[in-house]
Amino acid sequence: MAELERIKKERAEEKLRKVLESVMEMVESQERQQAEEEAKMREAELMRGNPLINVNNPGSFSVKRRWDDDVVFKNQARGETKTPKRFINDTIRSDFHRKFLQRYMK
Repeated sequence: MAELERIKKERAEEKLRKVLESVMEMVESQERQQAEEEAKMREAELMRGNPLINVNNPGSFSVKRRWDDDVVFKNQARGETKTPKRFINDTIRSDFHRKFLQRYMK
């Protein structure tokens, strides 16, 4: 009688162990599937982020705007015309010498 109880107990433990193993295998397979899905999503996100490989919008190679396109004080010096440099082969009559005299010899 005791031996029959022991055999029943062993069979119940064996059945419980098999059920636990199958549950653990299911959990591991779900985790593996979830990791694969996350890897696929990461790869898809990387593909969308690269404009050279972007398969959804193949013709969207537009040039991005410059950083100063929306600046308020843009092209402020346009109204001032710069005098063209002229070459004079005389050191006393050159533009640099005249500017120097105006600036420092007043």
